[in-house]
Amino acid sequence: MSIYDYSVPAPNGEEISLRNFEGKVILIVNTATGCGFTPHYKPIEQMYEDLHDKGLEVIDIPCNQFAGQTPGTDEEIHEFCTLKYKTQFPQMKKSDVNGENALPLYKFLKEQIGFEGFGKGPTALIMSKMLKKSDKDYASKPDIKWNFTKFVVDRKGNVVKRFEPTADMKEVRAFVESLI
Repeated sequence: MSIYDYSVPAPNGEEISLRNFEGKVILIVNTATGCGFTPHYKPIEQMYEDLHDKGLEVIDIPCNQFAGQTPGTDEEIHEFCTLKYKTQFPQMKKSDVNGENALPLYKFLKEQIGFEGFGKGPTALIMSKMLKKSDKDYASKPDIKWNFTKFVVDRKGNVVKRFEPTADMKEVRAFVESLI
């Protein structure tokens, strides 16, 4: 199967086929409105504004699986994002990215690129320490570890990179720009 065989639910219940984004660079991100990484919305929106006309699409999938940091309805989440961060990219229905009810898209993404670590630095150490408390083998599993994990899909539909939330957004942008 290819990325274009998947769809994601919109807040209105419509299924959005990823085939609609064929030939584009796609950034797929699980988001949260009450997380320490929520400010990632700002550079993601800026990247969208700067690169959308050149072929970038952003797919925002709110997820409440990480410490309940995405409370509220799809409408409340959308209102928060548009008012606080002026987001213009498509926001999908709040969905699971891990477990039995995970979107099939996320099962595919995790099969393509598993967890490769949080990198270095204080935030990476904090994330590792926090996750080890609940699962000492967390690093060996491909699951999404936290909010704002990003997958990049190239113009040919290949899942080419996974960025953990601890990645510098400048690094994410530089990688995306290299594909535009």
